[in-house]
Amino acid sequence: MKTESSYLKVVFLIERLHRLFLENIKAELDDARIYDINNTQALILYNVGKDQVSVGELTQRGYYLGSNVSYNLRKMVENDFLVQEASPHDKRSTIVKLSSKGLKLYEFMSRVMEKHVEALNKEGIVDKLFGDTVSQLKSLERFWIQGKGNFSFK
Repeated sequence: MKTESSYLKVVFLIERLHRLFLENIKAELDDARIYDINNTQALILYNVGKDQVSVGELTQRGYYLGSNVSYNLRKMVENDFLVQEASPHDKRSTIVKLSSKGLKLYEFMSRVMEKHVEALNKEGIVDKLFGDTVSQLKSLERFWIQGKGNFSFK
């Protein structure tokens, strides 16, 4: 039973940590008086980065817990953070990239992430700990992707 308990603790902790991370992003946006984008949208924008990304790819990544990616992309286009255009290779697909306003927010988000890393290092949370954690979480991700969590209970 201890393994089951640890497994569930990890699953629930992942969700809780993601929500806390989003709360921290919201606080950073509020402190900077940036009100025309929300925390989830800022995270999507940060993940787009300096690349061009298809809308389908962003949706498939699924990094945005409990959010509607299409809605958030539309709002970011409306607020001039993103430029959306037809894919040159597939007219059924659209791609997004940062506008000049989006690039400024991306730079802000990069500074926020750097600040968080510096604060974590001051607290003694080192890269090795995160490296080990990432490795273990990647194993869990592979387990779920491969469908090994789909057990048939008859």
